[in-house]
Amino acid sequence: MQPRSRVVVTGVGVVTSIGTGVESFWRALLGGDCGIGPVESFDTSKYAVHIGGEVRDFDPVPFVKQLPVARMGRASQLAIAAARLALKDAGLSPEALPADKVGVSIGTTSGEPTLIEQFDDAEVAGKREAIGREFIEQYPSHVIAAHVAAELGFGGPNIVIPTACAAGNYALANACDTLRTNEADVMLAGGSDCFSRITYTGFARLGAIAPERCQPFDKNRKGMVPGEGAAVLVLERYENAVARGARIYAELAGYGLTCDANHMTAPQGDGATRAMRLAIADAGIQPSDVNYISAHGTGTAVNDRVETAAVRQAFAELAPPMSSIKSMLGHTMGAASAIEAVACVLAVQNDALPPTINYETADPECGLDYVPNEARFAQVDVAMNNAYAFGGNNASVIFRKCRP
Repeated sequence: MQPRSRVVVTGVGVVTSIGTGVESFWRALLGGDCGIGPVESFDTSKYAVHIGGEVRDFDPVPFVKQLPVARMGRASQLAIAAARLALKDAGLSPEALPADKVGVSIGTTSGEPTLIEQFDDAEVAGKREAIGREFIEQYPSHVIAAHVAAELGFGGPNIVIPTACAAGNYALANACDTLRTNEADVMLAGGSDCFSRITYTGFARLGAIAPERCQPFDKNRKGMVPGEGAAVLVLERYENAVARGARIYAELAGYGLTCDANHMTAPQGDGATRAMRLAIADAGIQPSDVNYISAHGTGTAVNDRVETAAVRQAFAELAPPMSSIKSMLGHTMGAASAIEAVACVLAVQNDALPPTINYETADPECGLDYVPNEARFAQVDVAMNNAYAFGGNNASVIFRKCRP
């Protein structure tokens, strides 16, 4: 039996509320910068909450060079920007790559929700005729990966995985499998979601949005904060990356996927625990080898308690430090675990742990080390990225230092 191919990360691109590009993003993470503020993209005066993690002053024009910018939604624009940044970071030129051997795997929660918002506005105003065929061309979720591939000229495997807030990790797992089976030589994998009235209204009606700030694992946490952004990682087989002299951030060593099939919105600890155990087994490591966990860490009362319990079950007394960067970015939905994957590979590369900001009061039900308020420098040979979603979708991905 042939040994399976090793998959490595050779480039990363991010667009977030705390910074665009790897250097800006990482500096802001370690500095505990907060990208959450008053919502500017729509009027929240009729809501009881008014904060979000929006990407301010994003200009798609420098990134979208081949396709008409006006003919695509914001999530596609964010994804293209992250993809171009990732390719540049990897030292790869789209024009120099064999088009049919480069694939795209993108996760999302909402696809292009601003398009359906425009449709609804026209319907309410009695102007449905103002919506033309461009709605069908721009709205479906699959157009995000299609736009990335069309913009960059890639014709390899192309997929959008809409497993809600775990979608970025699912996209990474799919890309890993695609490389292991030699269906592509390079994969662009990640997630993208834009700020949306639909998403914001849904979480507001659930009473899940914090009124002032996001405080994951804090005893006085009051909820999550919606955000937006995109992240794309360039994945290659190890031998190809070495042959071209690429800088390797980390190895994507394994993943675990489960579905609770238990409750539409409430997480269940058993599925999360199984996903972690599967990821550890797939990576061929022991729980004691994991040095850092990037938590799903939404800041809601139930999620943080259940996630902590799941980690305790998976690691027993060996639970490593765990932090939530959602305290800084807000919850970027389908992009969240992709952005957090970037944080993991940077933690592995730099031996540093991003903090959980706004952590003030310990919760007896959340009694782990959450790297409170300040970044920490520590050896990170192995990092685990956790993501959990509505519908019971759970995904854990393992990154480790790449050694010959």
